[in-house]
Amino acid sequence: MEFHTWEPVYEDILDDFGYPRDGDERARDRFGDLLGDDSTYDPTSLGLDGATVAIAGAGPSLEAEADRAADADVVFAASTAADRLQTEGVAVDCMVTDLDKNADTGRELTAVGTPVVAHAHGDNILELETHIPTYDTEFVVPTTQAAPAPPAHNYGGFTDGDRAAFLADHFGAGSLVFPGWDFEDPSVTAEKHRKLRWAERLLRWLEQRRGERFDVLDGRRDDIEPVDTD
Repeated sequence: MEFHTWEPVYEDILDDFGYPRDGDERARDRFGDLLGDDSTYDPTSLGLDGATVAIAGAGPSLEAEADRAADADVVFAASTAADRLQTEGVAVDCMVTDLDKNADTGRELTAVGTPVVAHAHGDNILELETHIPTYDTEFVVPTTQAAPAPPAHNYGGFTDGDRAAFLADHFGAGSLVFPGWDFEDPSVTAEKHRKLRWAERLLRWLEQRRGERFDVLDGRRDDIEPVDTD
């Protein structure tokens, strides 16, 4: 995903939620300041080319579907899905997070050489300042949803889960599976529900770009509003 392709969608997300673009840019720049000249992780080292990648969400169904993650070649875990999969005995190859829930897990993973894709946005500068200095930055992939500026990358996506899917796509995954995704999770807040609607729209866009059908969208496609890429 190149930023010029992502940008119209990003602008629609900003408009929908009322997020200020300059907030994302400040977070991106602060992330860069915190990293300084430290080396960061190159996701090509994940070896995704042609692989089946599990994009594990943190929905209520995750434990029941943990075997789908275990059967994949590579496991990406969105936020707290990392802890829950490890509890189920499933190794996590990469965690994708904006540091809002289980940042200590990210620290522990980088300490043992497991990469963490850490995301900067306008609402999490304090979390970046608190946690990133405790991470082994050689295993951090810094990302932004604004225009990329070294060292921060933008591979596309909005929520932790769909950003993990866009990351896998960018680095050549052969197929994607989606354990632990529950678009109708009744326990989430109204804002989180809106974010899940966006995640659904973005996954629909991604599967169209890939020429792949994600089973997580089965029975839902006809009701998904397409993203506007113009």
